[in-house]
Amino acid sequence: MSVVLVTGVAGFIGSHLAAALLARGEEVIGLDNLNSYYDPKLKQARLDHLIGRPAGFSFHRLDLADNDAVARLFQSRPDITHIAHLGAQAGVRWSLEAPFAYTAANVTGHLSVLEAARHHAPALRHMVYASTSSVYGSRMEGPFRETDPINRPASLYAATKIADEAMSSAYADLYGIPLTGLRFFTVYGPWGRPDMAYWLFTDAILKGRPVRLFNEGQMRRDFTYVDDIVAGVMAALDHPATGHRLYNIGHSQPERLLDFLDILEELLGRKAIRELVANQPGDVPNTFADTTAMRRDFGWQPSTGLRQGLGHFVTWWRGHFG
Repeated sequence: MSVVLVTGVAGFIGSHLAAALLARGEEVIGLDNLNSYYDPKLKQARLDHLIGRPAGFSFHRLDLADNDAVARLFQSRPDITHIAHLGAQAGVRWSLEAPFAYTAANVTGHLSVLEAARHHAPALRHMVYASTSSVYGSRMEGPFRETDPINRPASLYAATKIADEAMSSAYADLYGIPLTGLRFFTVYGPWGRPDMAYWLFTDAILKGRPVRLFNEGQMRRDFTYVDDIVAGVMAALDHPATGHRLYNIGHSQPERLLDFLDILEELLGRKAIRELVANQPGDVPNTFADTTAMRRDFGWQPSTGLRQGLGHFVTWWRGHFG
C-alpha cells in the first residue's frame, strides 16, 4: 500500500483524486487550508464525503505557504511514498485583484512542498503536481505541445505556474526528486468550482439571470471531465519520473463556448438569457491539448464526451441543490 499526500484535498480535483486513491486501497493524507476564495461549505462537503469513507484517510488543515507547518507534517509522516500536489490559488481573473494570494499559494506554497520533499520524505518515490494550460498564453493555433514556448503568460496565475515548473526542474536536477508536472485543460464535472463557466451558466439559467459570454462566446476550451483527469493523475503517480517531466492532460477537442452553452441548455431544459460581452484581461481565446505524450507513456486516453460529462454534472447539481 502506498501513502499518498494530496494537497488541495478539499478542492475539486483533489477530492475526486483522494476518493479514487482510497477506493483502490491507498492511505491518503489530505492537506488543505479551506480558504474563502469560494464558499468553504462546498469544500467541507467534499471533505465530509472523504471522512465518511473506510479507514485510510486523515486530514490536516494548514496553509501551504507556512513552510514550517508543511515541514512538520512531513517530519511526522516519513512514510509518505507519493505526493499529489494539487493545492494552489486557482482562477485567472481573481489574480488581477489579489496577486499576492497567488504568489503565496502557488510560488511559496509550491516551494514549501519541494523543500519538505527534499528534506523529510526518505520514502518518497514520486511527486506529481498541477500546472495549467494557461502557461501557453494567448494563441489561436493548436494543438499546444509541451515543447512550445511559454514565455508570454497572459495572467499572473499563469506566471506563477510557469515558476512552479521552473522550480520543479531545478529541484529534480539538484536533489534527484522525481517530479512530474501535469498541465490541466479546463476540468469540469460534479463537485466542481463555482467560478467556472459550467457552474456559473447552470446557476444563471436556473435562476433566470443573464449568462455572460465573454468574447461574445467565441472562446474555445478543451473541456476535460474530472474522472479522466483523475485517471491521468493516478497513471502518472504510478510511473515515477527520472528527473523532471511535463505532460498536457486534456480532451484534445476544443469546444466553442456558444456550443457548450447549447448543450447545457438542452440538458437543463431551459433557454439561457444570453449577454454577449467583450473579453476580460487575462482570458485566453483558445486551449487545445496535444496529449500524445500522455497516451504514449501511460496509455491514458479520455473517455468522457462533453455531453455525457455535462449530463453527470447536471445530475449532481440537481441532487445537491434540489
